[in-house]
Amino acid sequence: MAKKEANFDLYIHDLLVEAGIQADTQGSNVFEINNALKTASKHQTGNTGYPEYVAVVRDFVLVMEDKADRANLCLMEDEQISQTITATRDYAVNGALFYAQHIIEHTAFKKVFAFGNAGDKKHHILRPVFVDEQGYKVLPDVQTFENFSDSHIQEYYQRIVLGQVPPEDIELADILKKAKELHEYLRNYGGLGEDEKPLFVSAILLALREQKYGFRLNMLVGDTVQGNTDGEILYRYLENNLKRAKVSPDVKKERVLNQFTLIKDRPQLNTIREDLQKSPLKFFAEYINKNIFQALISNSPEDYLGRFYGEFVSYSGGDGQALGVVLTPRHITELFCDLVDLKPTDVLFDPCCGTGGFLISGMHRMLRAASSEQQRKDIKSKQIHGIEIRDDMFSIATTNMILRGDGQSNLVCTDFLAQNPGDIQLKGVTVGFMNPPYSQAKTKETAHLSELSFIRRLLSCVCEGGKVAVIVPVSAMIGKTKDDKEVKEDIYTHHTLEGVITLNKQTFYGVGTNPCIAVFTAGEPHPADKKAKFINFEDDGFEVKMHLGLVETERAKDRRQYLLDCWRGCTADYPSSFMVESTVEATDEWLHSFYYYNDEMPTEQDFLTTIADYLTFEFNMVTHGRGYLFEQKEG
Repeated sequence: MAKKEANFDLYIHDLLVEAGIQADTQGSNVFEINNALKTASKHQTGNTGYPEYVAVVRDFVLVMEDKADRANLCLMEDEQISQTITATRDYAVNGALFYAQHIIEHTAFKKVFAFGNAGDKKHHILRPVFVDEQGYKVLPDVQTFENFSDSHIQEYYQRIVLGQVPPEDIELADILKKAKELHEYLRNYGGLGEDEKPLFVSAILLALREQKYGFRLNMLVGDTVQGNTDGEILYRYLENNLKRAKVSPDVKKERVLNQFTLIKDRPQLNTIREDLQKSPLKFFAEYINKNIFQALISNSPEDYLGRFYGEFVSYSGGDGQALGVVLTPRHITELFCDLVDLKPTDVLFDPCCGTGGFLISGMHRMLRAASSEQQRKDIKSKQIHGIEIRDDMFSIATTNMILRGDGQSNLVCTDFLAQNPGDIQLKGVTVGFMNPPYSQAKTKETAHLSELSFIRRLLSCVCEGGKVAVIVPVSAMIGKTKDDKEVKEDIYTHHTLEGVITLNKQTFYGVGTNPCIAVFTAGEPHPADKKAKFINFEDDGFEVKMHLGLVETERAKDRRQYLLDCWRGCTADYPSSFMVESTVEATDEWLHSFYYYNDEMPTEQDFLTTIADYLTFEFNMVTHGRGYLFEQKEG
């Protein structure tokens, strides 16, 4: 048992190191804490106590007690953590709580996270308890210590311990509230269709950017003279902004402008209303400028225009699927960057870019890692490529990139499947991200529109050795039809499957799609002995909340870090219920559920429970006159 616990201690130490937490063993290098531990024996004798690890992060103390058996995690008594001598000595949470209370009583440190850790490297429970002078609060179990690192511990404390809503959540909630209000105004005063609303907002935003160069909202006076209507004034300024952003070639600029002509062509938008005392256009421009403009031009990786699109569609009674549109949440677009280890030297390509969510996240990641101003310029002008088939989406994506200071983004409005992969590969593409249209291959005539066909085409566009990450329905990884089986075989023959991650069923909240992420290496045939990773990430720390949709909980960072640790091979010990590494065949179902096996050894308690259940069942049957079920037949 001692050896088993020592191995587990080393595992906990590795987790601390990975989170950047410097911890002391069996004591503390902080004099005040170490002095307090001299009277902190878990036997409650007043002798020295020896917690497994003690760390100080900002003004918080972390203290840890480890046990080799999960049965020794925590002992409760009257719904409270027991503080008897037996409990503090033999149970991890109880011992950690005892140390934490002692530190608070005998030092100036008044905020302690006490961790009871129990199990082995593969199957374990890490349970934090927050302790202060008022008492303690048991917190959700964790799998890493990422939330307790210097970068995240304050946010975790405010969000989880104090129950405070973080500023970013408030901002997003406010943005979504404003989107709802704006939707109502656009419907009541503008007569705009659901597809037109995000285009209209995009047009206004581009014009408002010209406030630096002379545009003023008081120019909009509701003039009826041709050439001077509110819509024509706004159109001129948004056209100037496209020129200023150096959107090129001209055909691209004209394509975007054509989507925005609605602001000058609609009499309903340009005519002064008595109830508003101004034109609807001026009313909308003032509202967007006051409530939305600053958030949308902020240096944020959030695809706010994509959010607006989703909100407008949902308020109109749809979910985007009927339009062939499923927008990817930000936490997924950022996860893609981690899974392929996106670098500032990469060339990123999204062939179904929608409103630009993947490109925005990718560009932000690359810019943060850039080492010079020239490299940042090159990233914006040369290393971000996208294709979008829909004119309206293309215009929104272009606006998105302009709002982030990138008028040179290489976006093209065309049909990806009609392009020559070799021509795209010549651009030097090293990374491909994609959320392709779903469920379009319904007949033999449309078989070429399957998600697997899009994946194969994207892989052929990426340079040899480059990475491709896609998000598709789990059904795509099965390959049910003859055509899909052939495409899977072709992918397997020419490219390497790195792994597949099954996601939270609510990732596309309200859409009804069970998604997964598949990662490939392009241009390298799959080796027969290659072990791909198959991960069940349905429990990702995101939950559905009223009026907000899918939002991050306190567990999200922890779960994400654990996923990345497993994906990168930073931990060799993981339960098969989370990840399986296996060789694959083209005919396999490329999903965790296909390769999963239960590697968890039943505990003695599991055995006793099973026996008790059986005996209870037998007793019930006998008492109901069915004892014959248990009589042995002579053979």
